[in-house]
Order: sequence, then structure tokens, then C-alpha cells
Amino acid sequence: MSSFAEAVVALGYGLASALVPVVNAEAYAVVAGQRGGHALVAVVALALGQTAGKLLLFESARRGSGRLFRKVTHRRRSGRAAARTARWTEPIRRWLSRRRTALPTVLVSAAVGVPPLAVVSLAAGSAGLRRWEFAGACLSGRVIRFAVLVLPAVLA
Repeated sequence: MSSFAEAVVALGYGLASALVPVVNAEAYAVVAGQRGGHALVAVVALALGQTAGKLLLFESARRGSGRLFRKVTHRRRSGRAAARTARWTEPIRRWLSRRRTALPTVLVSAAVGVPPLAVVSLAAGSAGLRRWEFAGACLSGRVIRFAVLVLPAVLA
């Protein structure tokens, strides 16, 4: 596959995986690394696609001005489900509302996966984080994550 074709496929796969949880971008990165050839192109394009998809989530939460967050946290649930939701949403929202902790939270979430990047994307949008800051931290973290996954296959 040519470099351009690899970039287009990886970009599309990254976008799909950002929006549909069962589409696994990490698995695509590992397979792209084992195929060799254009692994760097695949990593960057996959990260760009993921970032574009997470920006869609970010913007939907921003334009919803917190309605989605209120809907998720105030929905009638059993005590266990409400506690689990609050355990993830409250600290993330608190971290993302402070300038000093917002970008490191997004970066760690994008690179490590904890807290989940989808939740962080929604919370960052409703917390008022700047779009370009979110996109930069998300892209950097995703490139790191996919590069770490591809590296062993490329070196082997």
C-alpha cells in the first residue's frame, strides 16, 4: 500500500475509532507496525483521525454548554451506577476547570487511556478548555500512545 493510501485509511480508521468504541485504533496501530513500511505515516494519520473525532465530542459538549454533563450526572440511577459516574465525572471536570491541571489531564488521558479520553473530551468541552489547547494535547498524547504500540513491531 502506498504512503498516501496508508494515511487515508489510517485517518479514516482513527476517526471511526474515536466515535465508535468497538473500533480499536490500538489494534490497527499494532497491525500497521507489523506490516512495516509506512508505520510512521500510519501512527500520525491514526492520531490525527482520533484527534478529529475527539474534537467532535469536545465541540458537541461545548455547544451543549454543560447540558450533556448535567444529564449524565443527574439521571436517576441506582446508587452504585450514580457513584461510579460521579467517581469519574466530578474529578475530571474539576481538573479540567483549572488551567494548571487541564492540559496534563488531557495529555495523560490521550497517552495512557486513564481517565477515558471520551469522557475527558466531553468534560473539557463543557469546562471551557480552549479548542487548540485540547487538540494539541490530544494529538501529542495519541502520537505517543500509538508510537509506543508500534515501536516493538518495527524494531523486531
